Amino acid sequence: MAQDNKNKKPDSKKPRPNYYWIYAAIILLFFGIQIFGGGSWSQPAKTNQAKFEEFLKNGDVEKVDVINKKIAKVYLTQEAKQKEIHSTKDNAPAFLTPGPNDPDYQFEFGDLQLFQKDFQEIKAENDLTTTLNFDTDNNYWGDILMGILPFVIIIAIWIFIMRKMSSGAGGGAGGQLFNIGKSKAKLFDERTDVKTSFKDVAGLEGAKEEVQEIVDFLKQPEKYTSLGGKIPKGALLVGPPGTGKTLLAKAVAGEAQVPFFSLSGSDFVEMFVGVGASRVRDLFKQAKDKAPAIIFIDEIDAIGRARGKNNFSGSNDERENTLNQLLTEMDGFGTNTNVIVLAATNRADVLDKALMRAGRFDRQIYVDLPDVRERKEIFEVHLRPIKKDDDLDTDFLSKQTPGFSGADIANVCNEAALIAARNGKKSVGRQDFLDAVDRIVGGLEKKNKIMTMDEKRAIAFHEAGHATVSWMLEHAAPLVKVTIVPRGQSLGAAWYLPEERLIIHPEQMLDEMCAALGGRAAEKVIFNRISTGALSDLEKVTKQARAMVTIYGLNDKIGNLTYYDSSGQNEYNFSKPYSEKTAELIDKEISALIESQYQRAVKLLEDNKDKLTELANVLLEKEVIFKDNLQKIFGDRPFEKPEEATKVATD
Repeated sequence: MAQDNKNKKPDSKKPRPNYYWIYAAIILLFFGIQIFGGGSWSQPAKTNQAKFEEFLKNGDVEKVDVINKKIAKVYLTQEAKQKEIHSTKDNAPAFLTPGPNDPDYQFEFGDLQLFQKDFQEIKAENDLTTTLNFDTDNNYWGDILMGILPFVIIIAIWIFIMRKMSSGAGGGAGGQLFNIGKSKAKLFDERTDVKTSFKDVAGLEGAKEEVQEIVDFLKQPEKYTSLGGKIPKGALLVGPPGTGKTLLAKAVAGEAQVPFFSLSGSDFVEMFVGVGASRVRDLFKQAKDKAPAIIFIDEIDAIGRARGKNNFSGSNDERENTLNQLLTEMDGFGTNTNVIVLAATNRADVLDKALMRAGRFDRQIYVDLPDVRERKEIFEVHLRPIKKDDDLDTDFLSKQTPGFSGADIANVCNEAALIAARNGKKSVGRQDFLDAVDRIVGGLEKKNKIMTMDEKRAIAFHEAGHATVSWMLEHAAPLVKVTIVPRGQSLGAAWYLPEERLIIHPEQMLDEMCAALGGRAAEKVIFNRISTGALSDLEKVTKQARAMVTIYGLNDKIGNLTYYDSSGQNEYNFSKPYSEKTAELIDKEISALIESQYQRAVKLLEDNKDKLTELANVLLEKEVIFKDNLQKIFGDRPFEKPEEATKVATD
């Protein structure tokens, strides 16, 4: 790194001359020559034809020169100049007053023949000796200027365009026609702009350990190259949206103290042919000039999607040309040293295999959703600027937000602060965070929604059915709260705290399906009729059953087979990867799975019909019930572990 800095040429600090002043001076010179090129700066007094005729009748005029058949210049006699009427004709400075050979007056007349006729008549009537002369005044400099001015303007415009093309300035890269092939990457200077470090990134311990090596490569490359190793070309950050991939890349740049080029994959896409490849070349050229440096391409799937064999879009696919140029720059003949490419995507399955190979993206770093411990750290980061209650427990908040990403947690903290401010509180408390979670998960509360008593009772039994079945099943998620207050598009909701599992067994999936069907089963048991209120439950259950049969191989009749394609190529196939007979069998098994769990839920509710009714009545009365209400009616869960009782905090 030190050697590279020595080889760099010092930047030239000499001021560049401003040629615009020279252009302005030339233009002013031309105008000056045109204006003052006539010789004397003196200007005769202005008059009109009526006063001139009066002067002519009085015998004050010695001669008249007609210039260009439209301007009359009047010369007075020596006696007339002594008259008071002519001595006060002008108060101009001395150097602007007419000389002895300059005209005393001038005026512009209309028709030459009429002027000449009037002059001759007055001269004859008064027996004057005044002479009338005709002359032509040629402004050679003005004619020359008007002749060459169009050429000067054309040359000036041409020089201006050439300067813009060579410098690439004005409006940013891509902002003008001649900058269309320039890179749109934003450069963050390591001394001023990049201030994010690993301390600002909560959680993501595994991912931070992976990228720490990249930081070490950039800080101390000799440590690795001295042993014959090569610095990695790139690292791909993969994970769900909102998990902190972009933030992690910024932290890498801040820790490594190197220039950081940031742009999105869509910045390479343009309607002009060849622009994407040109921008890739320009980006790597800039990064190589500032090496060691980091290039961060967010959402790289915009240009890195797998290339297809059949080119339906035409013979020249712009996106594929851009990808080909990126592949060449990352690992081609002209290898860029000390330039590491970081990329982020949540769709790694659609990326081209050539882009994913070693030598281009040498390592893939999976940025997963945070677990309960990492969520606590993320809460602590986002709670710093918030005025919160002293007794607020971050452990409680982290346990109430399973499956939340870092962006979701930031949204929860902001929403809780808004709710507390709306209620006129001085600090943000625990209930504000619970309301924020409810609003984000379920939507805005709609207490003014018009609902009949029969509908409200049906909703209460539906939600009580979910709560009852989940309480009776061992592997169902523990209940947090149930409400019949409409939120978003749902008329009622039940909140659970799912256990964070890495693998799921068939018994756990079946219990979850049974709990999801508990709402419709309760309607059948109590009212002996069903409604459309179980749409979301049926959608969830159908997806789970289909996954068990076609993806995870958990069905005895289908066997240990999966029809899942991680590469995503099945989406483009017109035929299914199984026969029609197998398709019928899959449909039957999915239907049998769902029906068996529905009957299981009906049986559970029929055995506990009195407790179901009691729970629904409590829900009708309070509109919101918690785990404590179920414990009073059903007692403790027989299969609940002692430590699980403290895992879920209730209100």
